[in-house]
Amino acid sequence: MTIFSALLAACAGERPMNLGVKEGMLVACPSSPNCVSSLAADAGHLIAPLSFSGDPAAAFARLQQVLRQRQDATIIEVRADYLRVELRTTLFVDDAEFLLDGEKKVIQLRSASRLGHSDLGKNRSRIEEIRTEFSRR
Repeated sequence: MTIFSALLAACAGERPMNLGVKEGMLVACPSSPNCVSSLAADAGHLIAPLSFSGDPAAAFARLQQVLRQRQDATIIEVRADYLRVELRTTLFVDDAEFLLDGEKKVIQLRSASRLGHSDLGKNRSRIEEIRTEFSRR
């Protein structure tokens, strides 16, 4: 049991300290393909932000509700315009961030694997699942 726990901890990796909002933007993706961002400059990492209409605070609350209902999500940090979440698969942890842009009526986002080079599209597919659920509410 101890070996299994150590293996799980190793796969989770350390919580990154360099995330968050820097100069009004989310941190850029690394060059590896295991990250998606609505603010990416290249097509390989680019993903659409979450769009909404109506009250920005209500949209951000709706996103939090979607994330709280996911079995794989743990909310780590909440501010009025920023949300940080850990998203788990069986062995790995990914870090997702959401930044509310009330003026443009979008929620910018970034999701990246902590470890490895490729995520086999998991960050992109998970964000699309979140988008689908967010749009249904």
